[in-house]
Amino acid sequence: MADDRNVDPEAAIELDDLYQQVMIDHSRSPRNFRELGGATGSCEGYNPLCGDRVTVYVKVQGSTVADISFVGKGCAICTASASMMTESLKGRSTHEVEAMFAHFRAMLTDSNGDGRNAASLDKLVVFEGVNRYPVRVKCATLPWHTMKAALNSGDQTVTTE
Repeated sequence: MADDRNVDPEAAIELDDLYQQVMIDHSRSPRNFRELGGATGSCEGYNPLCGDRVTVYVKVQGSTVADISFVGKGCAICTASASMMTESLKGRSTHEVEAMFAHFRAMLTDSNGDGRNAASLDKLVVFEGVNRYPVRVKCATLPWHTMKAALNSGDQTVTTE
């Protein structure tokens, strides 16, 4: 929630609960959790702080992300982020993907916590509250950094350190 000053406190709590439920759902039943045959790029990401390890696969046709998936083991935030990322990026142009990466990262790392560009992230706004827990930001952004490296045919392991 970008601006809690104009939100009824009870409504804000209900919205936070809804966001938590969405994240729990994606953590327990991740979407696009599979190796992707015919991927045009893949990369492994690792967060040594909490042990998250994901591999992101992308299949780009022309300038469109035709398919995207991930495998790995991670905390609930990392898994939910990877799951929702794959849902959100499939079918988008690589230009849109780059912009969404920048907006997602800014939403989580903006020291003001004002959620700039959050509206452009649609369902991904559920991660906005992670901003309040700096150690968890790396969990949420690891799949995104890994995806970006996979788009650029990265063959090194991406780390959060």
